[in-house]
Amino acid sequence: MLLEPEAKALVAAWDIPVPKYVLIKGPEDVRVKAKDLSPPFVLKVVSPDIIHKRDVGGVILSLQDSEEASTAVHEMTRNLKRSAPEAHIAGFLLVEMIPPGIELIVGGLRDPQFGPAVMFGTGGIAVELVKDVSFRLAPVSREEVFAMMQEVKSYPLLTGFRGSKPMDVEQLASAVMALSDILLTLEEIREIEINPLIVSEAGAVAVDARVVLSLPRTAQGT
Repeated sequence: MLLEPEAKALVAAWDIPVPKYVLIKGPEDVRVKAKDLSPPFVLKVVSPDIIHKRDVGGVILSLQDSEEASTAVHEMTRNLKRSAPEAHIAGFLLVEMIPPGIELIVGGLRDPQFGPAVMFGTGGIAVELVKDVSFRLAPVSREEVFAMMQEVKSYPLLTGFRGSKPMDVEQLASAVMALSDILLTLEEIREIEINPLIVSEAGAVAVDARVVLSLPRTAQGT
């Protein structure tokens, strides 16, 4: 599995916007590197052994300045020693918080029988509970992406629900198509997931990304 900054660099290379972030090793890095960001910040642990960061206290939101961020690194490090004592901590991401929007999930997997498939649906922390998703085989056209959007229950939120402004569905569609291209181009990727992809009237931003690679043939024993 790629580390989060690696996964974000990958999707950004396909022109899927990501929040501005810096990788820090400890509290001493915060004051210098936070100068490149605009508050408020999110602090996230970077570890190959921690998949669900929130479950172990690996995410702290709404940090207003570098002093709060530095204190948060101390707090998170202390908490992780209790909640995930065996995890290797590669560092921390200090990330600019994204304004609120509609939380979606965009993903893909490489099915051994059908090949690469793309997923679109309602995202956020309740994604496993809601299970409101649509699938298509890759590659997907813009028309197919819009059909996927209309198949999920949250679609009315994208078009202007109860007087709210319509979301930027064109950039959203471009992000889904870009993820499809990633799957088709990089055969080493077994699974890829952006959750949440936050969409607003200003665009779509990949707040979190996860990429699982296939094992090499030698590792599989073939």
